[in-house]
Order: sequence, then structure tokens, then C-alpha cells
Amino acid sequence: MAVARKIKTLLTVNILVFVGIILFSVYCRIQSRSEEIVQIGRSSDQRVRSRNGKVSNLVDRQSILQRLEHLEDVVYNQLNGLAKPMGLVEGPGGLGQGGAAATLRDDSHESESKYEEYGYNAQLSDRISLDRTIPDYRPKKCKQMAYPDDLPQISVVFIFVNEALSVILRSVHSVVNHTPAHLLKEIILVDDNSDSVVELKFNLDQYVNKRYPGLVKIVRNSKREGLIRARIHGWKAATAPIVGFFDAHVEFNTAWAEPILTRVKEDHTRIILPAIDNIKYNTFEVQQYANAAHGYNWGLWCMYIIPPQDWLDKGDETAPIRTPAMIGCSFVVNREYFGEIGLLDPGMEVYGGENIELGMRGKKVHITKNPS
Repeated sequence: MAVARKIKTLLTVNILVFVGIILFSVYCRIQSRSEEIVQIGRSSDQRVRSRNGKVSNLVDRQSILQRLEHLEDVVYNQLNGLAKPMGLVEGPGGLGQGGAAATLRDDSHESESKYEEYGYNAQLSDRISLDRTIPDYRPKKCKQMAYPDDLPQISVVFIFVNEALSVILRSVHSVVNHTPAHLLKEIILVDDNSDSVVELKFNLDQYVNKRYPGLVKIVRNSKREGLIRARIHGWKAATAPIVGFFDAHVEFNTAWAEPILTRVKEDHTRIILPAIDNIKYNTFEVQQYANAAHGYNWGLWCMYIIPPQDWLDKGDETAPIRTPAMIGCSFVVNREYFGEIGLLDPGMEVYGGENIELGMRGKKVHITKNPS
């Protein structure tokens, strides 16, 4: 009996141990599965949150972009609205883009009268955007050149008398659009006692004060002084270390300022003449001119002359050209040095950036080319 009882007790203990082991194993599996489910739940929750966050960020981004586009439209419309009341055009597109020839279908008596008044197609100019693009005629090597970061600032002085308002404003727009902001100190418009009170006094003042507040200054002569005295008045109003003098019928192009400022920074006694290409007075088409020096014939008519042989021998279109004379429609000089010499230095060089000069009917019209 005692033996049978011991055997029964051992069997019972073994069974309990076996059942315990099975229960413990099941418990461990349940616990592991529970943690796995919790982890899956957390991952799913994170994915949902991430998805919601991305959706939220996308919505926020789209909302911001829409608001920016709306703001851009508002700003553009407000700015473009400054030109519209004057019958002028701003912004991209339209006639004459890329320097292409432009024409008007409605050639009228008014168009002919403006030809006689300004010497160029002023009615067409009014229809061409103040921000039109023009070809970049710089040599390939010019486009690859780098310039110092610490270049001096420039004051750009425009001289005008009885010029078409659209031509003046295109000059201003082009220099702003193509000059790094940190290099352009100011633009000075010198009005040599123009006759047009509405366009060249009231409209011009209103436009530049709203469009370029603080950047554009207007100097008005109380009587007709002539080109040289008008330039001196502009020079006196300038505050930047470098001053550029231009007729007010020009358009500047890409990287016009950097090579010029670099040359003057290297030697403050240099007077730099931008290289010049062509704009046709009747269609405003931009045409490329070859690099040249400046000179005069025996009748004292200004003309372009073949560059010196030593320049041609270099075979480098980016090199400056020494010139025995200058065309006074555009030149850049150190402001203090200009005051010191009192007169223009005959030892000048043709050099520097892209700008367009529109001349009078019957005369050559110019766009500068950028030997760098």
C-alpha cells in the first residue's frame, strides 16, 4: 500500500510539473504576441501620424505657395499699375523680347510726328516692355570669368532732355535688373530743363518715387546747361566711389558692371568706355557690333576704328582696347579722380559691360558689348 501511494504521489507531481511547464510556455507565447501586437499598433499609429503630418505639411505648403502667388500677383499688379496709366508696359513678354525687331500695325500720323520729335520710333518704344530681354553677346570667355566680391559701388548718372519717357524708364529698369543690388548705390537722372511738364516732370517723378523709392534721384536744371554741365551736376549729386555717365536712351545687359568696376578698382586713374553694339532706331532690334576703338575723321565726325595691332595679336576678345579718343555717350570713372583731373584723360581704354544706346535718327545707334 505504501509503495502504491508513493507511486501515485510521484505521478501527480509529474503531471502538475508538466502542466505547469505547458501553462508557462503558453503564457510566454501570449506575452510575446501581446508585445508584438502593441508594437504593431504603435507602428501603425506612427505611420498614421506621419501620414497625417505629411498631409498637413503638404496642405500648409500649398497654402503658403498659394498665398505667395497671390501676393506676387498683387505686387506685380500694383507695380504694373504704375506704368499702365502712362500707357507703358512692364514685365516679361510682348514686343521686342530677346532684342527682336518689332513693328506696329497701326502706323499713324502720331507715329510720324514722334519720329520727328525724338528721332526714333517713340510710339513703338511705348509698346515695348520696360523689362524686355536682349541678347547676351559677350564672348564665351567673358561668361566664364569671375570677379572680386569686394567691388566698389557705382552711381549711374543719366542725362536727358526732351527724351521719350518709355526710353528713359527702360534705361532705369535695365540697369536695376542687370546690376547686383549691393553694387548699385543710386541712379541719378539729370533733366537738362526738358519742355514736357506732364511726362518728364510729373509722371517721371511719380513713377520713380513709387517704383524705386530711395534709389533714384532726379536733378533738374532750371535752365538748359548743355551735356557737359549737366554731367557735372550729376557728378556732384553722386555719392558712390565710382560714377558711370550715360545718355538716358540705353539698355544694360548681363554682367555689365563687374568687369568695369574690377578695372577701376585695380587702377583708379582708368576711364572705362563700355564696348558698343547696335539698336535700330525704327524697330528697336538689337544688332551686334565688332569690338572697336573710338576716333574721328578729318571732318571731326566720331567713328569706330580698327583696334590696335597689339590687341589683335593677342587674340583675346576679353582684353581691354586702348583708344585715342572716346565717344562721350557712356563712360565710367572714379568719382574723386574725375574731380581731380577736371578734364577727361586722353589715355583711356575701351572696356566693360553690356549696355544699349539708342541714338538719333540718321545717326548710328549703339549697344555696348562686354569684353571682360
